[in-house]
Amino acid sequence: MVQGLSRPRGPRNSIGCARLQRPLGHTLLFAGVVALLCVSGPSAHSAAGELIVGTATADITPPDPVALMGQWNLRISKRVDTTLTANVLAVESREGQKSLDTAVMISCDLVWAPPPVLKAVRENVRKRLPDLDVTKIFISGTHTHTSPVLMSDEGYQLYHLPEKGAMKVEDYHALLVGRIADAVVKAWNTRTPGSLTWGLGHAVVAYNRRIVYADGHAKMYGRTDLPEFRNLEACEDHDVGTLFFWNKAGKLLSIVVNVSCPSQEVEHMQTVNADYWHPVRERLHKTYGPDVCILSWCGAAGDQSPHLRYRRAADDRMTRLRGLDRMDEIARRIGRAVDEAYEAVSNDRHPDAPLVHKVETVRLPMWPVTDAQYAEAKAEVEQCADQIAKDPKAVYRCHARMKWNELLMRRYEHQQTEPNPMLDMELHVLRIGDAVICTNRFELFTDYGIRIKARSKAEQTFVVQLAGEGSYLPTEKAVQGGGYSAIAPSCLVGPEGGQVLVDRTVELINSLWTK
Repeated sequence: MVQGLSRPRGPRNSIGCARLQRPLGHTLLFAGVVALLCVSGPSAHSAAGELIVGTATADITPPDPVALMGQWNLRISKRVDTTLTANVLAVESREGQKSLDTAVMISCDLVWAPPPVLKAVRENVRKRLPDLDVTKIFISGTHTHTSPVLMSDEGYQLYHLPEKGAMKVEDYHALLVGRIADAVVKAWNTRTPGSLTWGLGHAVVAYNRRIVYADGHAKMYGRTDLPEFRNLEACEDHDVGTLFFWNKAGKLLSIVVNVSCPSQEVEHMQTVNADYWHPVRERLHKTYGPDVCILSWCGAAGDQSPHLRYRRAADDRMTRLRGLDRMDEIARRIGRAVDEAYEAVSNDRHPDAPLVHKVETVRLPMWPVTDAQYAEAKAEVEQCADQIAKDPKAVYRCHARMKWNELLMRRYEHQQTEPNPMLDMELHVLRIGDAVICTNRFELFTDYGIRIKARSKAEQTFVVQLAGEGSYLPTEKAVQGGGYSAIAPSCLVGPEGGQVLVDRTVELINSLWTK
């Protein structure tokens, strides 16, 4: 029982129905803008069935030092500050012995969930749970920059890793896949009849990190204490979306928390750290019980950060007077938003909410690389190679930029034979009750998330980014300002593809509410 919150009266019926990961030849296809490769699941008009819920949590903390993902320079972890976890929520709608639809949702304390990880998890689970449609599994990352590197193919590995002193990427990959798959099997095998509800709170966590100046240019993490500072480029989304799941006896099983901000408060550290989601989970476990499975979803937040951009002194003073540090302050804000939502919605439980899960491959036009960008990338690759030739140790600080530019060159060279390249993205749209969940693989700028929410027919819309390997997806306004995160070298897809993604996502969402 949560202190200060009303005691549930029992369930009621529902009242309502950066980079390429794989070879270009595998990733880029050559026709159309949006193609339906597969749509799984029953009709959008399926009757609601009994909700079955299972959960599990896996410890995915590396046992040894690892290379850390998220910065240009190579970092090898010196210690473990917090555990990293994968949290699994398995839901199914049943009518008697007949399964109407399913979803297995996994959130991980990782930068993102690259396709090889998802593929390996699905293959592992398919062998052990042959009756489960593994296409209904999706994995998302919280985008913590103090988590392990996940890629090992030398052609696409940003970092030059040492032979000794760090866990091999392939070894961590195997550990990660095995533990996530075990958790999926456990969650699936422990499903029990239950109920859910959805709630909305608010907390100031994200700050737009793109700063605009008098001449119109923008800079990520630019200074705001300059005479030429004019404004933050775009808005922030302070929604804290929540989903609560109970078993039939009324025990709380899982809380899903959706915040439009990457977990990057301690992103430059040389330690393994789940960032602000760790104290958030600690706070929620203290309030709601240590066994509650907490999924952490990063909403559309490609242009957002928890780093304060202005009024820092005032904010720091308030945090200090509360006896907290910055991470605990973020946890306090999110925790209060969850508590307030729980207090309002905990008696509005739905044991028979409609569950409809659609999976589709969307084809997005890629952002073309210009001649000038190609020439600049080539020059930087040559410069990095020259530095490494003169000083072999320079490989640890130059390798990432060199590989980044090599990938840009490959994109440009591919354009010479295919002038209109396309990028495939797996899209999940899941209706559960009167709420809907939609995924994307990008660091999606917040304005796109708001476009989806504003046009969605769902009562509440959850946008989940980084369900796949991320790269920035900027808006038209951001492209005008330029700078890192809003230029083709740091983005596979531009505003044209962003709007295609929004339109198709909204179309799928709204099809689930068509009478």
